[in-house]
Amino acid sequence: MSYPGPEKFRDECGVFGIYGHAEAARLTYLGLYALQHRGQESCGIVSSDGAELRSARAMGLVSDVFDQAALDGLPGASAIGHVRYSTSGEVSIREAQPFLVACQHGQIAVCHNGNLPFASEERKRLERAGAIFSSTSDTEVILHGIARSRARTITEAIPEVLCETEGAFSMLFLTPESMVAVRDPRGFRPLALGRLNDAWVIASETCAFDLIDARYERDVEPGEMIVIDRYGLHSSRPLPARKHSMCIFEHVYFSRPDSVIFGQSVNESRHKMGKRLAFEHPAQADIVVPVPDSGVAAAIGYAAQSGITYRQGLVRNHYVGRTFIEPKQSIRSFGVRIKLNPVRHLIQGRSVVLIDDSIVRGTTSKKIVRMVREAGAREVHMRISCPPTISPCYYGVDTPNKSDLIAAQMSVEEICRFIEADSLGYLSLEGMLAATGLDPESACVACWTGRYPTRITREAETQVEREHEPVPSDN
Repeated sequence: MSYPGPEKFRDECGVFGIYGHAEAARLTYLGLYALQHRGQESCGIVSSDGAELRSARAMGLVSDVFDQAALDGLPGASAIGHVRYSTSGEVSIREAQPFLVACQHGQIAVCHNGNLPFASEERKRLERAGAIFSSTSDTEVILHGIARSRARTITEAIPEVLCETEGAFSMLFLTPESMVAVRDPRGFRPLALGRLNDAWVIASETCAFDLIDARYERDVEPGEMIVIDRYGLHSSRPLPARKHSMCIFEHVYFSRPDSVIFGQSVNESRHKMGKRLAFEHPAQADIVVPVPDSGVAAAIGYAAQSGITYRQGLVRNHYVGRTFIEPKQSIRSFGVRIKLNPVRHLIQGRSVVLIDDSIVRGTTSKKIVRMVREAGAREVHMRISCPPTISPCYYGVDTPNKSDLIAAQMSVEEICRFIEADSLGYLSLEGMLAATGLDPESACVACWTGRYPTRITREAETQVEREHEPVPSDN
């Protein structure tokens, strides 16, 4: 009997929007395709032809959901889109974004990357007042606030509501006449502004710009609201100033290495993390092997700093679906082996440094170490390119509750014994922050320190615990 859980922290969500292009829906489809790593449960696009908003949403991957017919049904020169992995709410088509509603201010669509720890409190208050919700998503609470606002226009109602909203939000709104981008004052989640000829583009990551030949202009700043309409781009800072708390896990794991996040190259950050890791935790070994794909850049950095040969000693199967049929006769470590397989002739008889970005529960790391040993490794030294993760996230990252995080329950030495490695080393907090080139005072490091930049409600803690209750399994 075992209790399955995520072997990695799950990417939160991805948003993309474009205003002023005749092929807005098709470019949004491509943008979402580039952001698919941020969420694989569901996706959606809402477009505007200047008079009416149209929506298409479904469960599944972008390439499976949107065909020619679906995109033909989304006319207009502006569109927003979303890829989702749930960090709050259920997993169903009701939760798929963008949400589209009609209210006293007219039609409005919204998609959201982040999490609102206080949404459950506000939702209960609204329900007591007679509000009806069609989903369990925290994003819908924002729509209710906008619909109830006495502001003259939607673009006035949005900041009015968000000024009273605490948490992580990088949001895109679409009306028949305009597109609005807003980033929370702490800047938890990334949001970038780009240009494609005369069209404006907004995306969670700059890799989405590259696919459509758009030019990265700058980040949407924390607390900034950008309104794009027929009169051009209008920037304002209507939200109250807060101390910045940018999520460093974007650089450690979430973002694609070809993106620029918070003004810094993700690939460069990971390479420097690997170099710092080699300096802080050297090993006497023959080869450096990444746990693909997230460990690759750090492993290259570790090899460069240490002088140890880099080898791709583990091969990842990129075509594993959400579910697969396991044979009735048990195969040892089947779940890991279907995703990773060792290259025996590279590993056999050698001392190996394994590089990964994080350890969550430790069970997957244990299986990987065993698999490398069974391939003939003489020694296995595990190195992790971030500090031990001891606390859950409440700002848009799907993490287990504290009791399921191995580093919250064991010392580094105990974890090393549990995963059956010859040695284990984590990158220091100082080393990780230095590698990103970001101001340590502007970073959110709550998952490594337990010190949160906002108040966390008991309801939010309970939500994380409820979503990660162990379910017995025979695997």
